Amino acid sequence: MTKITTVEQAMEKIRNESTIMIGGFVGCGTPDKLIDAMIDKKLDNLTIIANDTSFPEQGIGKLIAAKRVKKLIASYIGANPETGRQMQANELEVELVPQGTLAERIRSGGAGLGGVLTPTGLGTVVAEGKEIIVVDGQNFLLEKPLKAEFALIKAHKADESGNLVFRRSARNFNPVLATAADIVVAEVQEIVPVGELDPDEVMLPGIFVDYIVKG
Repeated sequence: MTKITTVEQAMEKIRNESTIMIGGFVGCGTPDKLIDAMIDKKLDNLTIIANDTSFPEQGIGKLIAAKRVKKLIASYIGANPETGRQMQANELEVELVPQGTLAERIRSGGAGLGGVLTPTGLGTVVAEGKEIIVVDGQNFLLEKPLKAEFALIKAHKADESGNLVFRRSARNFNPVLATAADIVVAEVQEIVPVGELDPDEVMLPGIFVDYIVKG
């Protein structure tokens, strides 16, 4: 069965109140076409897991501006004043996670681990309500894994089996998100036949990718 599909077909399984991981780093490597389709479908009450919310008029920022997100788990919201405004007005639940911790929590979810131990956040609001584990006399926070129903990612190139190549810094969070979601949709700029990619080029094996959309 081919993994190549249309944006409309890729959106069919996503419903209101879904938990969705979205790739990108302040708009770089973000699946913009898929985000626009989410807005067109009028998806609402979403839980979004991402590094940041980009800018109000770009990428994930469009979902925030349209008030389609009920909960956000991210490491940075400073570039999008609307995210901060909604958080302060209690219109949006925001869980801020240190960036490295966020990446490790997602990696843990994808690897089937019980979490990650980190000293980051000890003695701050990040530690509130979290278990502290002592290892060799040193305190660590237990940060639990993150998983999602869907991951929407962006890649530079794919073959028809879903093997992906990312371009420079646009790789960012995209590969790790794909390991921690039940259904993964990749928006790509170019699709090539199986066998055309050198195996050494492949940065994410196709086994992690369910659907490919031409961006």
